[in-house]
Amino acid sequence: MNEPWRLTMYQFLVSFTVQPEHRDDFVRAAGRTARASLANEPGSHRFEVIADEQNADVFYLNEVYEDVDAFHAHAGGPYFAAFFAEAGAYAQGPTWLMRGNLVTDEVSAPADLRP
Repeated sequence: MNEPWRLTMYQFLVSFTVQPEHRDDFVRAAGRTARASLANEPGSHRFEVIADEQNADVFYLNEVYEDVDAFHAHAGGPYFAAFFAEAGAYAQGPTWLMRGNLVTDEVSAPADLRP
């Protein structure tokens, strides 16, 4: 049976707990990774750095890729490696909070994602 919906963009949300004296470093490293990934990785569609509203030491990365293969290409690339080489010294994580594919249908999907 053909479902009236389909799975599209691969998305996830992860959290990091950052040592207080390195919050600015984390934001800079994550922002640099976001800009480089979006500019140079064709399957990268969104990369947001989000500060927790209650705990100043917690940050989230909300990322969207064309599909899981595009994420794996990102994870195997130089920007991902550089981020973890730096942030791994002062941040705990990632803690996976959500991962999966966007569900779209003909009514709610943008025109370029409709079946």
